[in-house]
Amino acid sequence: MSHNEAKEHISGRLNELFSDPYQAFENDTDERQLHIRIMLHMLLARPMTRGQMTLRVIHGWENGGFEPDDLQHVDYTLSNVSDFKRAVQDFEHASKHNTPLPADQTAILAAPLADAIAEARAEGQDLANGISHTPARWPAFEGGLALYTLFKMYHRLIYGEDDTYRCSQCMTPLGLREIHEFHLEEGEFALLVPPAQDFMNEHSLLVLHESQLGPIEQLLEESLPLFDNF
Repeated sequence: MSHNEAKEHISGRLNELFSDPYQAFENDTDERQLHIRIMLHMLLARPMTRGQMTLRVIHGWENGGFEPDDLQHVDYTLSNVSDFKRAVQDFEHASKHNTPLPADQTAILAAPLADAIAEARAEGQDLANGISHTPARWPAFEGGLALYTLFKMYHRLIYGEDDTYRCSQCMTPLGLREIHEFHLEEGEFALLVPPAQDFMNEHSLLVLHESQLGPIEQLLEESLPLFDNF
């Protein structure tokens, strides 16, 4: 296991903007709304305008379930708020007409997990047959710590979290990314962004559960236009 795969509670891009990012978004913090809007402008709006942002909407886990095979997602190119509204409309249409929620065919956890387990076994590592259903044991094999870190992010975005903000670092299919995770009154989401040296050139990811589409749509509508004339 390599700890370069993932690290918890790192100093990330928001440490360049705020003296204490872990307090910047708390409900009793002065200028909280300003902090949220600056964060959205720097980590979301600017990559959007460069064509470097993807929206990932997750669903499938419910009633405490967390099987990797059951986690579904759909990705959208996100260049403006209109693109976000398109995703909202897709999910509203599915709900209204009682049809399956939009989903890509690729399994964001199950497929890479199966590949990592198969590779570890091919190299002679003895892994229990049920290890894919025991996320806490994934760090035992190469690539498993990163998958476990992503699993925990997806789990918190679906089932909630007490911490308002956390920042981790993790290897992803896009490469090394900082995970900026927000659990705000306005909505819950994560932004996976490249480290500083790659931020202007590489892609970022906005991740949220389908239940958060409405709240985040409202947050973006209220926040992003504020910087248009600056």
